[in-house]
Amino acid sequence: MRFGYAGAVALVLMSVMTSAQARELNRKQIEMCRWGSEVARSAQHSKLSGTTLWRARENLKTRKYAERWMPRMALGITEQTYASRSRLQPASVKKTYYDGCIRHERNRIARR
Repeated sequence: MRFGYAGAVALVLMSVMTSAQARELNRKQIEMCRWGSEVARSAQHSKLSGTTLWRARENLKTRKYAERWMPRMALGITEQTYASRSRLQPASVKKTYYDGCIRHERNRIARR
């Protein structure tokens, strides 16, 4: 009888977990991750080409942004990129950022 209850509990837990994981990201979240990964790629390219952080900040200020949160986030991503010791190629940084962002957003959804 104990195994019957344990099996039932396991089945219920698995169904709850899959329903939480089944929710996918919406288009806005995916676009945010895509945009952020492009900013990270650009920042890494600037860093590797010898552009100073000051110049990179100035370049960010001249860009046009679709959302109010974008300039501050772009600045934060750029500063973090410059602060890291990473010498990865910009394409690798872009992929790493995108994968991490998607993982973060999925975890955020699962916690709700």
